[in-house]
Amino acid sequence: MVTLDLRHVASPAVRDLLHLINQPDFDRAQEQIERLGGCTEPVRLTGQTTTIDSTTGEVLRSYTTTEEPAGSLLTACGNRRTSRCPACSRLYAADTYHLIRASLSGGKTVPDTVRTHPRVFVTLTPPSFGPVHNRPTTLGGDVRACRCGTRHEPADTLLGTPLNPETYDYAGAVLFNAHASALWARFTIYLRRELATRLGMTQKAARAVLRVSFAKVAEYQKRGLVHFHAVIRLDGPDGSTQPPPSYATVAVLTDAIRAAAPRARISVTSDAVGERELTWGQQLDVREIAAFGTDTELTDQAVAAYVAKYATKSADASGTLDRSLFCRPCQGRGATLLPHGTPLPCTACDGTGQARPLPRLAVALHVRQMIRTCWELSRLPEFADLKLWKWAHMLGFRGHFSTKSRSYSTTLGALRDARRTWRAWRAWRTEQARVAHAGMPEPDPATTLVVGHWAYLGSGYSPDGALLAAHVWHRRELERRFIAEGGCG
Repeated sequence: MVTLDLRHVASPAVRDLLHLINQPDFDRAQEQIERLGGCTEPVRLTGQTTTIDSTTGEVLRSYTTTEEPAGSLLTACGNRRTSRCPACSRLYAADTYHLIRASLSGGKTVPDTVRTHPRVFVTLTPPSFGPVHNRPTTLGGDVRACRCGTRHEPADTLLGTPLNPETYDYAGAVLFNAHASALWARFTIYLRRELATRLGMTQKAARAVLRVSFAKVAEYQKRGLVHFHAVIRLDGPDGSTQPPPSYATVAVLTDAIRAAAPRARISVTSDAVGERELTWGQQLDVREIAAFGTDTELTDQAVAAYVAKYATKSADASGTLDRSLFCRPCQGRGATLLPHGTPLPCTACDGTGQARPLPRLAVALHVRQMIRTCWELSRLPEFADLKLWKWAHMLGFRGHFSTKSRSYSTTLGALRDARRTWRAWRAWRTEQARVAHAGMPEPDPATTLVVGHWAYLGSGYSPDGALLAAHVWHRRELERRFIAEGGCG
């Protein structure tokens, strides 16, 4: 091995990378990072696995992470947020696309006949909590002046912020986000009731002949409020494998949705903020989804791509943060309890419960006020169950960004299992080829026992590994763009 004088290299990360390149185990380190596909925050594991012949007790092969370059095995983080890991979020978006597409066109255990079922694309929006800066348009699509008198550009940071912050209902906005998932659940209950009413049946009779299946994704508006995009489909009682009765049409479904949305309400009572009735906004969009290949923009493929796009976003898309704000040592309480129950002020956050002081957050004033409101409401006993201190970085929203009904389609877990099985099969074929080349006897799967023990070591790369991962991500992005633009794979 050649010894290099790297004292003239200014960047510590580049120095580490040059040192790594000259190590004998560099190929293995590069192979691990390449396999992650550019994951930005991998999980580091330590442990070992041993393959044993259960009939003879003979150790056929063994693996330990002590043989790895850094003494650990890297696995992908699997984060769905683009802001946290572009590589893993792209994989999550691809899984979401196939899940939605299969539910509309068939595939992945869903029959092709599902494309004949009534299905619509629905957008449920939050109500107004005060006028905000916006870009209103005419019927012809021309941009009109905002109520402030300005024609805002699309990238104007004022968009979505209150015209008068002093009168804006921040408490109502935060409480809407916190109850948005419950409001959706209530909407689905009323939807089933409205369907039964329009079909002239009892709810029990309606459940015997049809089922409402759905998948939804949450998206943040510029004003920091969540709204839902959903694919809603009518099936037979057994789900996607069975069509609904002929009288359960798209028109009936659309009419039921429009009637159910305004009926969904949640009442909130508090001495501090008064009585509130949380509802959906007046802007409700319901559109039929056409089959792929028809002369319309809203096809099953377009809807699947649209939903997958928003499944990887989070609250940071509206200008807030993608990490929790509460102090980890005291779990946001501002104090820890001694064995006899006496509270001891947390020294990590000086008793505030916040990992970072709110005035120092690098966010817009509107977002900071939403976060501050979350923190203030979390101290009220009537809102303790909402845990707003934990979800302040999400502006109060504590639900899943993408959810689906049980019989809607395949699951993300099933798609991940299929990918894992394919990778295991490919690794098995590689191992079989290695065994045959070495003249070793093939182990019998029926008498083979694999014993493993793994432990979490940490997450993230070393500086040199981060450079290699960035190179892998950049190269694969270029390859994807080349193929998307019509190049040869």
